[in-house]
Amino acid sequence: MWSGDELDLDAYLARIGWAGSSGDEGQPRELRPDLDTLYAVHRAHTAAIAFESLDVLLGRPVALDLKSIEAKLVHDRRGGYCYEQNSLLAAALERIGFEVSGRGARNRTRGDWLLAVTHAVLVVTVEGEPWLCDAGFGHQGPREPLPLGRPGTEVRQGEWTYRVREEENGVLVVCLLRGDTWRDLYAFSPQPYHPVDYVVLNHYSSSHPASSFVGRLVVQHPGDGVRRALVGRELTRLHPDGRAEQESVGPDELLAVLDREFGLRLPERDAAELVRIHRAGD
Repeated sequence: MWSGDELDLDAYLARIGWAGSSGDEGQPRELRPDLDTLYAVHRAHTAAIAFESLDVLLGRPVALDLKSIEAKLVHDRRGGYCYEQNSLLAAALERIGFEVSGRGARNRTRGDWLLAVTHAVLVVTVEGEPWLCDAGFGHQGPREPLPLGRPGTEVRQGEWTYRVREEENGVLVVCLLRGDTWRDLYAFSPQPYHPVDYVVLNHYSSSHPASSFVGRLVVQHPGDGVRRALVGRELTRLHPDGRAEQESVGPDELLAVLDREFGLRLPERDAAELVRIHRAGD
């Protein structure tokens, strides 16, 4: 389903800095469709590949065929947003031998506003137990898989704590603890989504005037400690205790911030166009 057979797995593993998990006598283990591998690959992916929608800002189509995603995120060392990130992760997990299914999620980070289903997530089944995998929710997203078969269980990931709670009709809600307050991130139903469904959602997210990505710079990364988000000109550093530090990023600082904070280096022509767009906001 996810074109895993077309993926250059070695190149992907090199891109995410895969070191494997230790087997006997500390030797690297082979890739197996087990929970240990799922955790390790998910964590390596989210550490290495930034969330970004720069192509949307640059007025370019976002292609979701695997070869286009691989060329951009793996070989060109760019980032991507949820459809790209999770399609790539799904292909890698499928290639390793995991059972992978898609879901469509509704963002809940804007309070009581009812938003359309526009977020793509994955459900991976390991030994009969479902796990949420999501490498594409930006700086607040999980770094590791979350168990779906035990709603309400608090899961510590470094300095950050998540849980999944269940609502009516089997709807599951992913929550993040910020300070002393649980915040809803997104909700999704049991209905499976397929890659073709993400093509439709991607069209809206990359071209509709109401999309939060159209006409706006969005780059994010879920760090182990501090989480970083550059939205427009505002760089936010989010801390586990709930503190948020903010600073303005001008056109002359933009490329250095993208490199330093998010590990992104664009080709000269793209970088110049991005700075021009950023400066046009003055």
